[in-house]
Amino acid sequence: MKPPYKITGKILKLVASISEKIGEVNSAHLSKPPTELRKKNRIKTIHSSLEIEGNTLSIEQITAIVENKRVIGPKKYILEVKNAIAVYDYLDKLNPFSFDSFCEAHRILMNGLIESAGKLRSKSVGIVKGSELAHIAPPSKMLKSLMNDLFEYLKNSDDLILIKSCVFHYEMEFIHPFIDGNGRMGRLWQTLILKYSYPVFEYLPIETLIKVRQVQYYESLRKSDDSGESTVFIEFILEIILESLEELLNIQNVNLTNIDRINIFKSIIKKDYFSRREYLMNFREISTATASRDLKFAVENGLIEKIGNKNTSRYKYKINLE
Repeated sequence: MKPPYKITGKILKLVASISEKIGEVNSAHLSKPPTELRKKNRIKTIHSSLEIEGNTLSIEQITAIVENKRVIGPKKYILEVKNAIAVYDYLDKLNPFSFDSFCEAHRILMNGLIESAGKLRSKSVGIVKGSELAHIAPPSKMLKSLMNDLFEYLKNSDDLILIKSCVFHYEMEFIHPFIDGNGRMGRLWQTLILKYSYPVFEYLPIETLIKVRQVQYYESLRKSDDSGESTVFIEFILEIILESLEELLNIQNVNLTNIDRINIFKSIIKKDYFSRREYLMNFREISTATASRDLKFAVENGLIEKIGNKNTSRYKYKINLE
């Protein structure tokens, strides 16, 4: 059964704007941002998503943990960060349309934090905001069927992936399938759903903007609960997605390294053979000599194979690059 929501004029306008921005991102070679920017955005994502849940570690402390440096702080908070790093590093192995994969991600995210990591809750829960009971989640006996229905919608609905990712995020929060970690899972899984169609979302810090607008985030959840449909929440999250893409495009003087260019071109050419000219056509800002140096570096480091010489040279990627 399709979850309830309406397609409003605002949603249509936001979807059109987001699609336009994704086109601009691809044209600017930002579908997989430069290495340093990816690292910074991943750290910002982890910091914001955990800060929403009460983790007080700073960006500097999280950066140190990412770099395997010693950090002094509450053990629980440090473990939350390590688990978040582990699950984001594992994204490529997760299937956004699989309930089993969803539970596996929760197990990684909450490992050592709760006894039931990766398992649906076995008791009823209510969500309290301040001194008020904000939401009573469905009974535990309904969880498996509700989550199966939600994944069926995700896999089989003809809705746009942008819409489905928002609907899933809201419905999962409403169902509240786990005893803890639901907020983190909702934001993580929306990222994974979007990444399936648009690689740029793997490193886009949507959680950072959600944190900035945290009051509105919870207000949109409440309004959707009150109305019995996810329309308000969809509008809010689409605004966040658009803003995050605009921020990425506003980054000035993005300097791609040779590894950045090699990574980007692999996602374009995939397994086909290509020439230096074809490589150069995708990076018009570099010289022929720079393109030659890129390809020479890739060959010498075992990233691509080369056949032929000089004007007859052809290249092909040998391994997955990160």
